[in-house]
Amino acid sequence: MKRQALSRAMLFIVLFGIVSLFSDMTHEGASSIRGAYLSMLGASAGTIGFISGLGEMIGYSMRYVFGRITDRTKRYWPMTILGYVLDILAVPALALVGSHGWIAACILLVVQRMGKAIKKPAKDTIMSFAASQEGAGKSFGLQEVLDQIGAFLGPVLLYLVMLFRQDDSVLKTYAVCFAVLAIPGAITLILLLITRAKFPNPEQFEPEPKQYIPFRLGGEFILYIVGISLFAFGFIDYSVVAMHVAKTYAFAPETLPLLYAGAMLVDAVAALGFGLLYDKKGIRALVWSTLLSAPFAVLVFAAQSIPLLLVGIVMWGVGMGAQESILKAAVTNIVPKQSRATGYGIFECAFGVCWFLGSWLLGELYDLSIPVMVAVSVAAQLSAIPFYLASAKKHGAANA
Repeated sequence: MKRQALSRAMLFIVLFGIVSLFSDMTHEGASSIRGAYLSMLGASAGTIGFISGLGEMIGYSMRYVFGRITDRTKRYWPMTILGYVLDILAVPALALVGSHGWIAACILLVVQRMGKAIKKPAKDTIMSFAASQEGAGKSFGLQEVLDQIGAFLGPVLLYLVMLFRQDDSVLKTYAVCFAVLAIPGAITLILLLITRAKFPNPEQFEPEPKQYIPFRLGGEFILYIVGISLFAFGFIDYSVVAMHVAKTYAFAPETLPLLYAGAMLVDAVAALGFGLLYDKKGIRALVWSTLLSAPFAVLVFAAQSIPLLLVGIVMWGVGMGAQESILKAAVTNIVPKQSRATGYGIFECAFGVCWFLGSWLLGELYDLSIPVMVAVSVAAQLSAIPFYLASAKKHGAANA
């Protein structure tokens, strides 16, 4: 009986991962041209920066609210589906805003991030139920592999569209690109409904605890949140990496997407590798991934060498992969089943706010002093390690 449950759990994980693949094709494809599109519609650089930051803040800070709602109602599928609908439909709608519709486009950007805020706690909680059967690290690592395949294919799809639309104006070509993204978007929603029909009660994958365990913000969870917040604060966003590479190295413009695509492939491999390591070593796997990825800023920003730059980008990809697999997997093991959506909401909110604040500060430091920016980045990430170890120690003591 257990063998059958494990098999169904893995089928669910793979199906949900394929949903994520087409979802990432949709919004990562849009992300690759969205800034340029807003600029052509009439938005200033300041407006684009403000709306992007506002969208990220809403997208992360509201996850705590929707996590609480999900835990109270136990409506995991309705919250997931509602979030996906808003997230997916907002992307092709950008094709309809018109030549001066930057305000409407900015509103759609915020709607898309709100969709992510609604779906993420419920989605991660549903995944955690199946992951409890197959290994949290392996399960979230496999999902991240499929995510990154979609993140790679989305921009490639738009590149092909642009090749066939070279006779149109750039603005019209971009509008067509957003319209084409309705195809993977529609596939996302169809597969999501198929997955729900096949697995209407995914919470049954994980047995109910023998007694109710209330969730409290204490002990290992607080230590873990502090650790991941420091990591997020110090992890430099790829937009800053790309800007530095474009300014410093004589690469052709089309090379920059290839560097990002390579980082995404490293992300996928690292996610699965460190996810499997997490299942064996627990939160301590985060120590190894952090030690391996934290010095990337030194190689990318301080070393004037293309080989070292490439090594630094690989290390950046390792950090991204680890955070997408291990960080989510750890919440599964720390937070009780009944309160897990709230736990994911707190996790996502803290991580996103600190990522935003860190990106803002490190971006400002880039203009003032690159060595100081590098030092702050590396120090913040390495300072997370004691909190990981303390959380792992408390978790071990609590389960002894």
